[in-house]
Amino acid sequence: MQAIERNSLNLALIGRIVAVATIGGFMFGYDSGAINGTQDGLKHAFGLGETQLGLTVSALLPGCALGAFMAGRFADIWGRRTVMMAAAIIFIISAVASGGASSALMLAFARFFAGMAVGAASVLSPAYISEVTPADIRGRLSSLQQVMIISGLTGAFFANYYLAQTAGSSLGIIWGGQPAWRWMFWVQALPALLFLTALLGIPESPRFLVAKGRKDEALRVLARLLGTQAATIKLAEIDASLSHDHRPSLADIRKPGGGWRTIVWVGIGLAIFQQLVGINVVFYYGASLWQAVGFTEGDALKINIVSGVVSILACLVSIMLIDRIGRRPLLLVGSAGMTLTLGTRAWCFSQAGMVNGALQMPDATGTIALFAANIFVIFFNLSWGPVMWVMLGEMFPNQMRGSALAVAGAAQWLANFLVSSSFPLICPHRVDRLVC
Repeated sequence: MQAIERNSLNLALIGRIVAVATIGGFMFGYDSGAINGTQDGLKHAFGLGETQLGLTVSALLPGCALGAFMAGRFADIWGRRTVMMAAAIIFIISAVASGGASSALMLAFARFFAGMAVGAASVLSPAYISEVTPADIRGRLSSLQQVMIISGLTGAFFANYYLAQTAGSSLGIIWGGQPAWRWMFWVQALPALLFLTALLGIPESPRFLVAKGRKDEALRVLARLLGTQAATIKLAEIDASLSHDHRPSLADIRKPGGGWRTIVWVGIGLAIFQQLVGINVVFYYGASLWQAVGFTEGDALKINIVSGVVSILACLVSIMLIDRIGRRPLLLVGSAGMTLTLGTRAWCFSQAGMVNGALQMPDATGTIALFAANIFVIFFNLSWGPVMWVMLGEMFPNQMRGSALAVAGAAQWLANFLVSSSFPLICPHRVDRLVC
């Protein structure tokens, strides 16, 4: 959107829309954090080995890729808000099914469908925000997606800790005669239910309404957001920017001579590189890595919590900077910082040696590694974490936005799956006895 008089904006409504849309990010973060507390229960209940456990747990990520791919196209047909509501319903059902799973296969299927819901929300939330917010504050508001992902992750750590403490362990029995690990899955339904309920109170994207020829509805939404005079101008801009000769489709991302458009490849590259920096190795296996080099389980948990809090603070700094200095400078600074801190961590872990049959890092080196890890997290959440979501939400032309987001979102989740699932293979011993 073009610059609009600040006094004509309905900032309360814009804020409510952004708050609701980013609950989808919270859902993803919460699911990623919740699964970490259930693994002892899954091994005990279903007799899973390490490989089977990894496949069961990671079933979420292929679902995320499929959900992201399908969501963009469905959003062009049925609307952004409608598809996000469907994703919330699917997530609620999958959370209930996961907690009540009678077999590992049932759990894997439930998590796959949970992934579809999370993947859909992950690409539609930033797209929806970019379509209803003014350009001069869009970057800051879209960056809240990453804040909510990390908030969900941290919230799950605290919820799992509370449930395990209440029951005595994740295998302990609590409410309804069920073990705590099952409740860790069931509690996931709460943010999804909140998401579904909150979506009922926000409007559909005006761009989607114009694309469907529902201009009167679009004008009413824009008037609520921007004021009557600005709404009329904005409606004309949206109408002029949309192609009316055909309905949006996957063919829109293709060049006339064949192949995908360059901007689509740029989006795919951004999505993949965000995962190739290795952030999810830190989030998924961080505790095991710290324990592998001599930190106690309690210390490893504290490090995870500290990393979560640091991540949130870094995202808040990114929000303050992104519309002032731009997207590209943040990506460059973040890349340089992550390169240095990852190199430092690699050197520190290479200094670890066997002490009484266990891998241990010298005290001074361990301290350096700890600081390097948290500085790495800061650089990621200052740059690639939030900026990738912002750019995917705003970089594609209107006609191809849904289809391009589908492809880029699917690429992001597939890269996530490849990085996360390959790490135990690269380090062939059990992750909790890591000797790489």
